[in-house]
Amino acid sequence: MKSIRLWIVLAVAMVLIVAAIAVATEDDDDDSGSDATNDSSHEASLSVSVGGRTSRFLAAKTPSSSQMTCDKFPRICRAKGSPGSDCCKKKCVDVMTDRSNCWMCGYKCKYPEVCCKGSCVNTSFDRNNCGGCNNKCKKGETCAYGLCNYA
Repeated sequence: MKSIRLWIVLAVAMVLIVAAIAVATEDDDDDSGSDATNDSSHEASLSVSVGGRTSRFLAAKTPSSSQMTCDKFPRICRAKGSPGSDCCKKKCVDVMTDRSNCWMCGYKCKYPEVCCKGSCVNTSFDRNNCGGCNNKCKKGETCAYGLCNYA
């Protein structure tokens, strides 16, 4: 007797859930001119299909790409194709190579300098970075105007 009552309660609960999903779908169809449905291009959502009808009742919303900044979501800087793994002023950068954020956020290299391994260097005259980062001059050579030559 108890098991029959349990099955009836479960069946009624399932009917109520399906009815709630159907009502939510009808409400979404009636609001075709509202701003909520016009914003659907700005938000990604998963749709749930029940009884051949699609519903957003249980939909999961994700932030749009314009809302995803590294100050709120720092892991996006570690994603494949990201310009760098560090977040400076809501932008992903590599503090080891970025002239505007060399070694730490906000530290800018002076005009002729570039950022090599987190240090600002003048590649025109630096023997260890002659003409570019990690371009060392050979023993006995000097760096002049970005070219290694013999002294």
